[in-house]
Amino acid sequence: MRRDGFMQLLSGGDRRSIGKSNQVVAQILKRPDRFAELIECMWSDDAIVRMRAADAAEKISVQRPELLAPFKAELLGCADETTQAEMRWHMALMLPRLPLSAGERERATVRLREYLSDRSSIVKTFALQGLAELAMGDAARECEMMDLLQKVGRTGTPAMKARSRKLLPQLQKRQSTAARPH
Repeated sequence: MRRDGFMQLLSGGDRRSIGKSNQVVAQILKRPDRFAELIECMWSDDAIVRMRAADAAEKISVQRPELLAPFKAELLGCADETTQAEMRWHMALMLPRLPLSAGERERATVRLREYLSDRSSIVKTFALQGLAELAMGDAARECEMMDLLQKVGRTGTPAMKARSRKLLPQLQKRQSTAARPH
């Protein structure tokens, strides 16, 4: 089954369904050499295929983040260009899994901050998650992120508030650990 096969598995139905994307995930986890075929589907003319391809790629990247690395430029470009909510929320979760240079990390951070203004609460919530992950290991960014999470915890959507309550203690723990003398 080549790209057309993945396209066929990912097409049909409506945006409320992930269709057969979990089948694609299982196939690629068995044959990681086919990951490029899935990434290609993220540029389909069909919005349903695009979102399901992004869903599958994101799920795969949880277990095999290294598979994203060869597609770093394409994924950063996709994050910059896409206006489709379903694509944005998957991009927000995948970008922090990429091996990013300092400049690329800044580019991803800027993009995810823009996603905080999206109409979709899911995009905003996953953008918070992605921003927190991008901040990890950088004390200054962690502090900025804690400030943002505190603000969003007061003013965001219910989903954003819930995510802030989850992320804030993680960052606070990292900050207190980093502040201890060794």
